[in-house]
Amino acid sequence: MSSSETDNTIIKQLADYFIDAQKADLPDNVALKTKHHILDTLAAMVSGTTLPPGEFAIKYAKLQGTSDQSQIIGTNFLTNAVTASLANGMLAHSDETDDSHAASGTHPGCTIIPPALAMGEKNQTDGKTFLNSIALGYDMCARFMRAFGGGTFQRMHGRGFSSHAIGGIFGAAAAAGTHIELDEKKVRYLLSYTTQQASGITAWQLDLEHIEKAFDFAGMPCRSGATAATMVEAGFSGVWDVIEGQNNFFDCFASEHFRSELIKGLGSHYEIMDTNIKKYCVGSPIQAPVDALLNIVRDHEVNPSDLNNMTVYLAHGDSRLTSDAQTMPDINLRYLLAVSLLDRGLSFEAGHDFDRMSNDDVVQIMNKIQVETDPSLITPESPRQGVVQFNHTNGEKFRNHVVVVKGAMEDPLSTEEVEIKERPLLEMVIGKDKTDKLIDTIWNLESLGNVRDLRELLRP
Repeated sequence: MSSSETDNTIIKQLADYFIDAQKADLPDNVALKTKHHILDTLAAMVSGTTLPPGEFAIKYAKLQGTSDQSQIIGTNFLTNAVTASLANGMLAHSDETDDSHAASGTHPGCTIIPPALAMGEKNQTDGKTFLNSIALGYDMCARFMRAFGGGTFQRMHGRGFSSHAIGGIFGAAAAAGTHIELDEKKVRYLLSYTTQQASGITAWQLDLEHIEKAFDFAGMPCRSGATAATMVEAGFSGVWDVIEGQNNFFDCFASEHFRSELIKGLGSHYEIMDTNIKKYCVGSPIQAPVDALLNIVRDHEVNPSDLNNMTVYLAHGDSRLTSDAQTMPDINLRYLLAVSLLDRGLSFEAGHDFDRMSNDDVVQIMNKIQVETDPSLITPESPRQGVVQFNHTNGEKFRNHVVVVKGAMEDPLSTEEVEIKERPLLEMVIGKDKTDKLIDTIWNLESLGNVRDLRELLRP
């Protein structure tokens, strides 16, 4: 089957964009922001080797056998690109360090950068292609969820679907596919095999150890996106139009959808510019309350002994992320506030210290924290605000309202601030010298001749 020059279908326009994106010159601000997210995700992958989901991912990869195609980050182990995509995706979402795109309800970096890196290594593509593949992946990850109504992706959640996995697979496939020789036919088939694998349900909310969540959010879409790309690379044929054709993806998944969102502003509006980099290595809803408390600590020089009690106001109040019963430290609001007050800051180590959750000094503070619901804190402009009221033992009351946490799309981190976040995450595994070289390489990615040259910098 072929298409004519007058074909104006959505999938034809997407195919043209995919092909052009392989060698396009990104706007300077988009290229820089993309590099920020690449470094942020690499740091999440490297630090993820120290956490249980990452350890299981590495163990799984080693059971699948060796190949010279792609590296498991943080190790010397090489395997095939599909396995590396799965394992490195789980590394990237071993905790809550990775980025997020609020409007689409996705974590793009952990689903896009691992398969792009794995396929880039496999096919020895250059740094510019790698850079472009990431920007394209962010566009597709977010746009496929926008096509289900953007912010109303909750409609999918109402049916039990998970936006994180479903949006993620399209980002993964686009990024992986950029590293093979593409023509219109191959893009159509790439999207066909991607839609057939699109899956994910919100049962991940019941995961108590972040291990299945790391697979659901990242490992699964990374694996599936890389699988689609390698199938097409191998010459597989597929369905011609899974966007608007018979029994297409959108009609099957939702009764109401907005397919035109896939191409609206494509090439002029880049979704990576609307993506958040987390200031703290904790769950997104917890960023603002931690920031508010640390503002109070800094501005009023309070200490743990000064706390009579604390009230935290969130749009949704107590939830899976703020409940006393939350067993994971990096998504337990009360624990993270307690250690932030004790340490006058929040480190990666403190955010992942299971043993410290039961320490008497921590528990004492946790018991003084109350969470209240304030629906006014969710607005279209800033959906994840937080307010902390610190009631001093001397009767004083200190209140801080964080509307936008630094690092959110409304107030992005500078290049220097990105480095400040990522350096300790990288250095604890690969050391200072390699961290320095890695950061310099990412900031100058267009001059990288072969993605495989990153390997030595991403192992101890």
